[in-house]
Amino acid sequence: MSDQALKTTPLNAAHRALGARMVGFGGYDMPVQYEGVLAEHRWTREHAGLFDVSHMGQARITGDDAIAQFQRFVPGDYEILKAGKQKYSLLLNAEGGIMDDLMAGKPDHDGLYVVVNAGNKDADFAFLNANLAGDAKLVILDDRALLAIQGPEAAEVMAKHEPALGEMGFMDSARLMLFGVDCFVSRSGYTGEDGYEISVPNADAERVWNLLLEDARVKPIGLGARDSLRLEAGLPLHGHDIDASTSPVEGALTFALSKSRKEAADFNGAETILKQLAEGPSRIRIGLHVKEGAPAREGAEIADMDGNLIGKITSGGPSPTLGHNIAMGYVPPAFAALGTDLKVIVRGKPAAAEVVATPFVATRYYRKPKA
Repeated sequence: MSDQALKTTPLNAAHRALGARMVGFGGYDMPVQYEGVLAEHRWTREHAGLFDVSHMGQARITGDDAIAQFQRFVPGDYEILKAGKQKYSLLLNAEGGIMDDLMAGKPDHDGLYVVVNAGNKDADFAFLNANLAGDAKLVILDDRALLAIQGPEAAEVMAKHEPALGEMGFMDSARLMLFGVDCFVSRSGYTGEDGYEISVPNADAERVWNLLLEDARVKPIGLGARDSLRLEAGLPLHGHDIDASTSPVEGALTFALSKSRKEAADFNGAETILKQLAEGPSRIRIGLHVKEGAPAREGAEIADMDGNLIGKITSGGPSPTLGHNIAMGYVPPAFAALGTDLKVIVRGKPAAAEVVATPFVATRYYRKPKA
């Protein structure tokens, strides 16, 4: 895609003023790095990193039928989700393939607030518009930017601006006045670190961005470190680790299948998914410690110890935290047990690899103590 065709977020000028290296991503002109991927990765793990994720799609689904209609296409139980909470889920096609992964929550009492991936948002919104029935209505929030602040010091930074934010727990969601404007705020994160996502009106995005950067604990972080952080956290990237041909069972995302929804079997692709749960899938996503050689990147082949090709890498690279190469990919279940020795083919050469648990680096989400 040419630079002329790329869309921009409300923070584009701010990124350029900071000297960011810009690239096309999801149809947008986005910062890939400021100081460097390694430095930004480590800063987020140690302090607080600020990300522009305004390219992602934000929407409301309103109406008395909002949840019932939404649940036709996702396997999560949103009927029982409490107000002030959000949940990760999967937008499924009729075959049970993952059209997108998303966050949907109840920050207030007006249906659902939904965030989808940038590269899929036009297709997602078109699909929902065409298929929502009853009085359920999709309202696209294209007048809002989205910031994410991640890292062990993120909570202290945000609590300075609004003490109530320090009381939020992992997967909490709220609508409140913050920085003098109407915001949607959630506490989760795509890095494995504690942090927040803040939806602000476009007109206020640069002011809020700059205000957060005034804190010495906060630095801007680009998409390069965002990718290495989410890889360490073992989180899939749609279009790479999961796609419309991947089921939740194959993608090792069965935690997103609510028990009540499996019992009802009333969502897109339920028959296929339930069959895979009962009989096993033909392939499954695994984590790999690549023990030698160059990083195994997307597209590299996976072989068994006899040299038979059995799968492919979908994401991979160096882990700055662990100091060695890691990867995710797909293999038949017979090769997915932890500790299984495999080979990855990098630049025509086989390299030793071992199936390991994900996340590769332990997540540090903040869960409130139980009363």
